[in-house]
Amino acid sequence: MGKGRITFILGGSRSGKSSFALDCASKLRGSKAFIATAQAFDEEMKERIERHKKERSVDWKTFEEPTALPQILSRISEDHDVIIVDCLTLWLSNLIMNDTAVDADIESLLSAAATCPSCIFIVSNEVGMGIVPENALARRFRDLAGTLNRRVAEIANVVYLVAAGIPLKIK
Repeated sequence: MGKGRITFILGGSRSGKSSFALDCASKLRGSKAFIATAQAFDEEMKERIERHKKERSVDWKTFEEPTALPQILSRISEDHDVIIVDCLTLWLSNLIMNDTAVDADIESLLSAAATCPSCIFIVSNEVGMGIVPENALARRFRDLAGTLNRRVAEIANVVYLVAAGIPLKIK
């Protein structure tokens, strides 16, 4: 993995995708940044975020950004050699709930990632392997997540699917 490469890591909930991204990225030299898209709306999520922060060594500088992901990626890429984005599906949820122009935001993210000089690890949930959701909002999210994941995989140099803690290289 070299400078300016995109590694895309997909998996189900609690599959080990974030740990795999952190393990791979931690092995690289240079300054490191972690962009977290989660928001702590309740105590359980606050605890989850704190637990994730403790998993990272002091080598990592954390940026919390729920919606302006393309902008922060562009802003910090000159100062960081290795960047983890965790995760796209939370980012997408935040965009949908804030009623933003999701398609334009996705295009901005793809552009920012493709032109980023840093080595980027992008984490996302694979949500399209289950049943068809019963309501329109859930179906919209699932469809947008599938499109977002496909588009990121297209520009990624390497793609992994993590299942039951086992990373499978698919590209």
